[in-house]
Amino acid sequence: MSDDKGKRAYETAWCPGCGNFRIVEALDNVLDDLKIDRRKLVLVSGIGQAAKLPHYLSGNVFNGLHGRALPAATGIKMANRDLTVIITSGDGDMYGEGGNHLMHGMRRNIGVKAFVHNNQVYGLTKGQASPTSEMGFMTKVQVDGVLSKPFSPLALAVTLDVSFVARSSAVIPDHLELMIKAAIQSPGFALLDILQPCVSFNKINTYAWYKERVKELPDSYDSADRDIALKTALQWGDEIPVGVIYRGGRAAFEDVHPALKGEPLVNAFR
Repeated sequence: MSDDKGKRAYETAWCPGCGNFRIVEALDNVLDDLKIDRRKLVLVSGIGQAAKLPHYLSGNVFNGLHGRALPAATGIKMANRDLTVIITSGDGDMYGEGGNHLMHGMRRNIGVKAFVHNNQVYGLTKGQASPTSEMGFMTKVQVDGVLSKPFSPLALAVTLDVSFVARSSAVIPDHLELMIKAAIQSPGFALLDILQPCVSFNKINTYAWYKERVKELPDSYDSADRDIALKTALQWGDEIPVGVIYRGGRAAFEDVHPALKGEPLVNAFR
């Protein structure tokens, strides 16, 4: 852990204009605002451009294998539930390679917070289609365009009744900070899907494209209504809803597992 009190001390490896810059700044601001002890913060990531984010913040870091952030985060949270455990991942890392782990992490409702930088393309490996790329999206690999329908992570999360499901975007940084704060403060599993431009390899879903389409949910929206939440999670097109899509009522896994009652497991080894 660095001693720079959360402010980035190193030059990043991201392209100029990358949406990741706004995400790391938003997360840093929220951690400061919530006065989270960086010694009790663990940032977990796999492989990818989004997975580099923990390298640019102050805190404890576990950087693991491609798509394997959730198993590591689960073990950390089970061993010491007093830690704030945040996964920072991309759409390829979390929804592609890590899709099976994501499903079971949601099913268990483990108290980790998953912030997924969703730029609808693989950025680190130079522009292949990701699970969230839209049909027809053409790349050097998908020369005839993507043929499969895009994966809907929010719909899966609502179906599995996780504690917190939300979407925001790097193009609305104030809203993004609100959603990050709400996710961290929620019990159980939190999925925050963050739409972000990839200025190098995605020339369709640009800053202008997102700004034209993202629409904040109204104050009257009922995030406890699961049927409405599922319809909202599946909405995509000229208008893309952002905000808290769903709040489930289940207890976190670590609060109901009998082996985890009492003192955190880590204390048994001190």
